[in-house]
Amino acid sequence: MRFQVLLLLGWLAGGCATGPSVRAPTHTSQASSPLPVLLVHGLHDTPLGLEPMKQYLEQAGWPVVRVAALEPNNGSLSVPDMAQQVGQAAEALRAETGAARIDVVAFSMGALVTRFWLQMEGGKEEVRRFVSISGPQAGTMMAYVHPGLGVKQMRPRSPLLRALNRNPHPFGKVEVHTFWTPLDMIVVPATSARLPGAHDRTFFVLLHHWMRDDSRVLEAVADVLRAPETPR
Repeated sequence: MRFQVLLLLGWLAGGCATGPSVRAPTHTSQASSPLPVLLVHGLHDTPLGLEPMKQYLEQAGWPVVRVAALEPNNGSLSVPDMAQQVGQAAEALRAETGAARIDVVAFSMGALVTRFWLQMEGGKEEVRRFVSISGPQAGTMMAYVHPGLGVKQMRPRSPLLRALNRNPHPFGKVEVHTFWTPLDMIVVPATSARLPGAHDRTFFVLLHHWMRDDSRVLEAVADVLRAPETPR
């Protein structure tokens, strides 16, 4: 019981955790014009948690980067209800910019919520690339120590996760990338952050929440988003 309490406290405190300092991006010629980018935060987090990533992308040349605000952010709302908020933020970004498609980068629980929107609510028609950073795509054992409805849906083999896994081709033409750290103590086991068929990258980052602003992760996000499109 003491171990569970310590893990839960670590999760709650993670929203305020700050990783190593972020290096300014190196400006290079981009392979293609950048699309608008939507960032999605995680549990017990706010848009401020993704401010380093937002600033990094803006300094690297992305003209429009927005952060979706999931409310409430305490996991009490179901994943489908939070996915509607992601959809609303994506629609607002497309309306603001006139873009037919956008790129989405999501962290932690926000990555699972975004996946639900893509698969179940038509989001895959509006997105070119989806980068999932330390998202509990196969669930996490940590979800057993949190009472929120949305968090319960992140338990391994939950009905929601089983429903997501039934579709053998869930993302259509969306290019999917998963970034994760083997040292994760929030997504347990850490390999739950992987998705079948996704472009997968491993980063040896010490803490779950440091994945938001680790310089190697930010550089990789920019590289993925600026890469030329390939037919799918």
